[in-house]
Amino acid sequence: MPRSFSRAATAFTGLLWCLSCTKDHLASAIPLPQPTVIIKNSTVFSNYLADSLGFALYFFANDFDGSPGCTAGCADTWPPYYAGAVLTNDMLAAGLAPGDFGIVTTPGGSHQTTYKGWPLYYYAPLLNGTHVRERAGDTGGDAIGNLWFIARSDYSIMMINAQLTGKNGKNYKNDYSEGSGKTQYFSDSRGVALYAFSPDSFNMNKYTKPDLSNNGTWPVYESETAVVPSVLDKSLFGTISVYGKKQLTYKGWPMYYFGQDSMRRGFNRGVSVPTPGFWPVVVKTAPFAPR
Repeated sequence: MPRSFSRAATAFTGLLWCLSCTKDHLASAIPLPQPTVIIKNSTVFSNYLADSLGFALYFFANDFDGSPGCTAGCADTWPPYYAGAVLTNDMLAAGLAPGDFGIVTTPGGSHQTTYKGWPLYYYAPLLNGTHVRERAGDTGGDAIGNLWFIARSDYSIMMINAQLTGKNGKNYKNDYSEGSGKTQYFSDSRGVALYAFSPDSFNMNKYTKPDLSNNGTWPVYESETAVVPSVLDKSLFGTISVYGKKQLTYKGWPMYYFGQDSMRRGFNRGVSVPTPGFWPVVVKTAPFAPR
């Protein structure tokens, strides 16, 4: 092969390599699109959900059944968040799963994104007579009215504000007398009610049998850690070991589900079984379990 041709071929090969290298370099320099839902951190919260621009998202305790309970003028302060019709893995921050997101229709007829059954909202407080959405990175809506909570992916306890309606179909107040009125009580991250067993004592489960044969009736609420809304004192939660299960406690009360609630959010049928208050829902103001 003539020397001049060899030199030309070598130069051409080098040019192709250089172009390829430049193309790869440029591709790596282009930032990837920001996910539609991200996880942010702050000095107060180890993590919370936000939109792609960093605006915090919130849960509302009155959304006990998964339907938006923020109606009329409420939506001016708490605008619904809508991420779009379909969320895929590449649209979500690491640790978030598409199956945890859904869509509901607001009372005004628009769409709203849900997370673990909780409709998601922005916070837009009134400023000089106008509702202005808080700045990206702000979390000022958390704990307002003890009903609004920053949206987190890892809550093991949430709070629901709902009417107590027993298995017998009767409504109860928070003192378990008959009547109407909402009670704020603990649920799991998906809004399923949590109960205490009145014969239990401090950190002592007296209900569950060693063979777990009655666990289907009042299942142990299993959780390794307590991740709770900011209005709750985390130090009042703990765990006990119950026949191979880690049961979460509050003020020494072991916590349970009621099997006949069928893991449905907003159900609290167990409050009337076998008599009102024998299996109370767990509330923030509960007394410490007896020692």
